Amino acid sequence: MAHRGWEQVGTPAGGTRTRRGMLVKSASLYSDLQRDRAEIGSIMAQPDYLDGNPDLIRPKKLMNPIKASKSHQELHRELLMNHKRGLVIENKPELQKVLEHRRREQIIRQRKEEEDAKIMQSPFAQELRKRQLRLEQLEREQEELKEEQENTPEFIKVKENLRRTSTLSEEKAA
Repeated sequence: MAHRGWEQVGTPAGGTRTRRGMLVKSASLYSDLQRDRAEIGSIMAQPDYLDGNPDLIRPKKLMNPIKASKSHQELHRELLMNHKRGLVIENKPELQKVLEHRRREQIIRQRKEEEDAKIMQSPFAQELRKRQLRLEQLEREQEELKEEQENTPEFIKVKENLRRTSTLSEEKAA
């Protein structure tokens, strides 16, 4: 009985089954399954509203309030459009994004340090690096002194100059 659909459609000259033939076969299988279910259904009690009695009120399927809302429909439409376009929506929370950014920066720093270590392997390069670091430190200290002098009030500068001159004159007198 299940092969009845194949007999109706037949096969093309090449002998291969067509898609339509497969659909007819699956439809005939479906009808066979439904027939078997009808036998099972006779055992089970049938609902009253299937009798066709006009006095009975037939139940209606309840609407899902979430799916019925405009905002949900618009969101669903937007998601479908983005999916069709191939756009990927960022689903990562902000904390995860920040942590990934930090990891990337740390990896970049480590690679840079490794490259610097490879470059600075010779003793001559190491001495140059030490001198460069010392010069940078001296420049920073000089800049800090200048900033301190610029930030101090004028009367303190004058007082310090007076102390210096007074100590110099005492040393000459002694």
